[in-house]
Amino acid sequence: MPKRTTHTYSSEDAAPDGPESELFVYHCKHCASHVLITDMQLQKMPRRKTDNAYVLDKKRHLARLNIKEAGKVVLRRGEGKLERQFRMKCVGCELFVCYRSEEDPEAAPFIYVIDGALSSIAAETNPQDAPVPPCISQLDGGLVQVAIEVEDRAHRSAITRVNADDVRVTVAAPATRGEANSELLEFMGKVLGLRLNQMTLQRGWNSKSKLLVVEDMSAREVYEKLLEAVQP
Repeated sequence: MPKRTTHTYSSEDAAPDGPESELFVYHCKHCASHVLITDMQLQKMPRRKTDNAYVLDKKRHLARLNIKEAGKVVLRRGEGKLERQFRMKCVGCELFVCYRSEEDPEAAPFIYVIDGALSSIAAETNPQDAPVPPCISQLDGGLVQVAIEVEDRAHRSAITRVNADDVRVTVAAPATRGEANSELLEFMGKVLGLRLNQMTLQRGWNSKSKLLVVEDMSAREVYEKLLEAVQP
């Protein structure tokens, strides 16, 4: 079933009435895509004790969401209690940004916004101003880990996308038999300006999902180099 974009509205579709009414627009912190319009600042909303998420009460406040459905997750809380989360992700980078407790978006009384997922400032004019996405993480010892998803049997080596979950890289060789690894390392070395001995393929030798560890660069430097090389 194809993933769909869902626009969820509060019971009052229109903006609040009155001269004091104000709308707040929130964007994904990682790709600056528009996610939420509401009539109350997130910082003034109550928070859940379990995960510190902001609690947006749809009966009291406007809740216009521009998201993709991300499926159901069941979490085990204290004392054997189970919690169902119907998750929603950013339409741009597919970062997990919020969830609800009911499967039907219209029936859910609350939207829980993940702490740190949204920003009132869009970085669309300069993507380098956006935070480093989770797929690029700083490790101890000055190392940086990059989650890569390989699209093999392509016409050329290229970086096609940097999103929250992974860096998409196309290569000509087949990935599943490990033939793409040399091509991938050589290409990433050119993009990042590194020698082969400064990079290690930590996981995914025979699969399309790989973990690359690089030396002598910060996570921010890796992110900016990858952004510069993106060829959609």
